[in-house]
Amino acid sequence: MENKRRVVITGVGTVNPTGNTVAESWDNIRHGVCGIAPITHFDTTDFVVKLAGEVKDFDPSQVIDRREQKHLSRFTQFALIAAEEAILQSGIKDTNEYDVSRIGVIISSGIGALDTIEVEHSRGLNHGYERVSPFFIPMSISNMAAANVAIRHGFKGMCTCPVTACAGGSNAIGDAFHRIRDGYEDVMVAGGTEASISQLGIGGFSSMRALSQATDPNRASIPFDAERGGFVMGEGSGVLVMEEREHALNRGAKILAEIVGYGANCDAFHITSPNPEGEGGAECMRLAIKDAGIDASEISYINAHGTSTHLNDSCETKAIKAVFGENAYKIPVSSTKSMTGHLLGGAGGVEAVFCVKALEEGFIPATINYKTPDPECDLDIVPNEGRNADLKYALSNSLGFGGHNACIIFAKA
Repeated sequence: MENKRRVVITGVGTVNPTGNTVAESWDNIRHGVCGIAPITHFDTTDFVVKLAGEVKDFDPSQVIDRREQKHLSRFTQFALIAAEEAILQSGIKDTNEYDVSRIGVIISSGIGALDTIEVEHSRGLNHGYERVSPFFIPMSISNMAAANVAIRHGFKGMCTCPVTACAGGSNAIGDAFHRIRDGYEDVMVAGGTEASISQLGIGGFSSMRALSQATDPNRASIPFDAERGGFVMGEGSGVLVMEEREHALNRGAKILAEIVGYGANCDAFHITSPNPEGEGGAECMRLAIKDAGIDASEISYINAHGTSTHLNDSCETKAIKAVFGENAYKIPVSSTKSMTGHLLGGAGGVEAVFCVKALEEGFIPATINYKTPDPECDLDIVPNEGRNADLKYALSNSLGFGGHNACIIFAKA
């Protein structure tokens, strides 16, 4: 481990259902404010699913001019705004000072621009498919959030988009971490973004019975609660600026946290269901701990995948017990999806931002709206009230459809 380059975080940015900046969002997360509300993006009269975690009062005009906005899908706009915030904080805004061939972008999206696809499909049905927008393809494809961030800032290193469903944001950050550690880039802008609160998005997940049908926002996204009945769709983006440690120190950047470990694997079990014993998730955590070169007992907080589906929460609990043994009961494990809903490919990015803030401020966010204990989910899930704690290492889990697992370990700066 000694000769490997160390990787630090120098900027964070987010747009999510709890706030349109890191400061606003983190303040609401600290205070246990729920970002879930009735869907406004479309008329839900004929839908059984009524709630989602929408981004509120989103106006990207300070960063993206109005003309350009028409040619950028919502998921890309979220990523551009989150990346802008992270890049400004990091201080790498003036790329004339840096070797742009050594700065890369990895931003995941699970689905890309489902909303744009719906609009253009309707246009094609009504007017003929060769009359769809010439921007339809470059607005819709999943890699365009990463591409637009690179284009806007002139970053010429590796630019890619892992599409691994709900594990994507964490895969992006983990892959970027290894790119820097292995010497390919000095700086990476990495995270996830998603905007799938549309008729087709909600309808698709609803027809497979994955979504909560609750009508009370405070009883909808309830991870680890015995009454949980599915996840609540969220939207938004979370982006980190990651740097080789010496590169950051040499330019006098403020180091917010460090990334020390990453695990990625596959359940190879089922297209949507996790392995019921949680084997894949457990092995993924072990891979991340091994990669970090630390002992499992040193983990001081787990930001759980915690989706509020029956299978995920019970399987993830089993996985945590398999890795940490008796110590599992002593580690605080919370799900911030209780406040944001589930951002699919954006989840790992937003939750990484929360892990950085948790380490920075020594504060563990709560799993809010918890009422009915489930004997299958009997860990310390930090119910209802966040707590101050001296944190050393935070572990973030992301587990996706297809059996994709990604696990990142962050260290206090």
